[in-house]
Amino acid sequence: MSDSILVAREGALARVTFNRPAYLNAMDFEMGRLWRDIAHDLTSDDSVGAVILDAAGPAFCAGGDVLAMATSQATGAEVTETAHIIHDGIRTFALSHTPIVAAVQGAVAGGGLGLMLTADYIVASQSAKFVSKYANIGLTPDLGVSTLLPAAIGQRRALQLLLQDRTIDAATALDWGLVAEVVPAADVAARAQAIADFWLAGATAAFGHAKRLVRVGAARSFEENLDDEAATIGARFETPESRTRVAAFAAASAKRSS
Repeated sequence: MSDSILVAREGALARVTFNRPAYLNAMDFEMGRLWRDIAHDLTSDDSVGAVILDAAGPAFCAGGDVLAMATSQATGAEVTETAHIIHDGIRTFALSHTPIVAAVQGAVAGGGLGLMLTADYIVASQSAKFVSKYANIGLTPDLGVSTLLPAAIGQRRALQLLLQDRTIDAATALDWGLVAEVVPAADVAARAQAIADFWLAGATAAFGHAKRLVRVGAARSFEENLDDEAATIGARFETPESRTRVAAFAAASAKRSS
């Protein structure tokens, strides 16, 4: 099995690590298939409560491995097929009820932006950089960039990245809403771990379904979203975990008001 993506389990936490540092963690054909398979495996495993997405080496991800595609003499049809495979993994992670935090330690380029935005919460190092570069080599956005990027930062800012040769730093990414937090490089891993631990120590399933409602809701009608919200909160209310937590909340509220 390829080691281009590593998966490690620590109890209910799954750590997914891009592991092609010599290629800036760009996805080649094999890595794309592995990404899809890992996404299906983890999101269908009820023992997984949270995922940390990180990367080995100085860069987070340079997107698709264009050099590998070019030197392999791949056809346009084969590139399209590979994009569909990677998209399957992105869609599976993003629309699941498993919350994901990304630890971004370096450069993110091209489709790496879409892979990063698969995560629901992004912690970036102060030295992180973000750039498109698609049009520079005559290509167009893939890996969810045309949807996930404007959803995160707005259409106008997304177009600034896609239509100009512009690189933004971590401070700008934070200001634009591309990332949730910026911390010193030495603290990125620990901060991502703390966020995942917070989810796992709390009402883990409720966090996961809150993520799912927001992600899935972006592509549905308001009426459909309201129906899903009603069904989900009702189902959660019947769980032992929720009953215990609601009772504790009610008792604490009564104590404060007495």
